[in-house]
Amino acid sequence: MPKPVVPENKRRRRRPTRSGTVLSEGLIVETALRMLREHGSKGLTARRLGLALDADPSTLYRYFRGMDDLTLAIGDALIGQALEGWAPTGRWRHDLREVGLRIHAAYVAHPQAAVLTTSRVTGRANELAADEAVLDILRRAGFPLPDTVRIYHAFIDQTLAFAALDAASLALPSAALDADESMWRSTYAHLPGDRYPRIAEAAPLLATRMVTSAYPTALEMLLDSVEGQAGGAPQGRGELRDRPRRT
Repeated sequence: MPKPVVPENKRRRRRPTRSGTVLSEGLIVETALRMLREHGSKGLTARRLGLALDADPSTLYRYFRGMDDLTLAIGDALIGQALEGWAPTGRWRHDLREVGLRIHAAYVAHPQAAVLTTSRVTGRANELAADEAVLDILRRAGFPLPDTVRIYHAFIDQTLAFAALDAASLALPSAALDADESMWRSTYAHLPGDRYPRIAEAAPLLATRMVTSAYPTALEMLLDSVEGQAGGAPQGRGELRDRPRRT
């Protein structure tokens, strides 16, 4: 049976580590993110984390029930980074776009951590705040509750799916990532047009586009679809016509 996590107010009274550092949940998560960035998921163990913090590994279990609990905290920390400094404007399309791009960027900035956490449901404070924010954006725009839930589901899953895909590519060894990206120029660009006419005509554009994330485009397509199906939401208030200008 896992040991109960010690309440935060009692943790603060614990003695510092051997190097004089006072442990906290935030410091442990920050150190774990650094270790993931430098060594990948296989390099993140309680023993190695304890060494990095100059603390006995057993001390970590005063803060987390286990490494899986730490994984959830890491995922929640990424969502917290995404929401930091964000505030709704009241323009539903602008606000959804901003939240989506922020969450995607936060995960992609930590690809090794994203691979571990994009498929998890943390139930922690930052995740709950993000869910509440998205649902509130849609309800304030006037979408009926069933449509709000449907849009929320598609929006969140699309954002996390692209974050996982893009992070998995970035988490590859640099040689493998370079080889994958160069494939569009070294192979696709030289396929015979008589056998692959559609690939041949699109090859120059594919070589440019396929090495970048499709998430911004997919997000705009989702928002276009939502706006096009917004007949159930009140009209005349401006929210549902918040379309970005095309250049």
